[in-house]
Amino acid sequence: MKKTFQLVHPKIKPARLIEAVRRDVKKYIKREKRKSLPEGVDYWDFDCKYGPTEAKAEIILTSEISKCITEAEAENLESFYLEILAKPGHKKTYKTSEAPVKD
Repeated sequence: MKKTFQLVHPKIKPARLIEAVRRDVKKYIKREKRKSLPEGVDYWDFDCKYGPTEAKAEIILTSEISKCITEAEAENLESFYLEILAKPGHKKTYKTSEAPVKD
């Protein structure tokens, strides 16, 4: 998903537009996670970017998407760019000698 979300509409309040953006993002991530995994892949990971425009977009974590949408609402932005791309993820395996030590 590479999309510029508009937060200004003549008939729809910005709060409802924000809710729609959150719903679209959640629906997209859920749909991507449901896709079957290729051979040798453990899970779906996501590359995300956020910014006021596509040119100014910066890399963010998937867990920061909601915070960024809230910031856009607080700053009264007219629009913002959000990019979420699915990629294969691999769990890290540790050898017994490299396992993290719990204190």
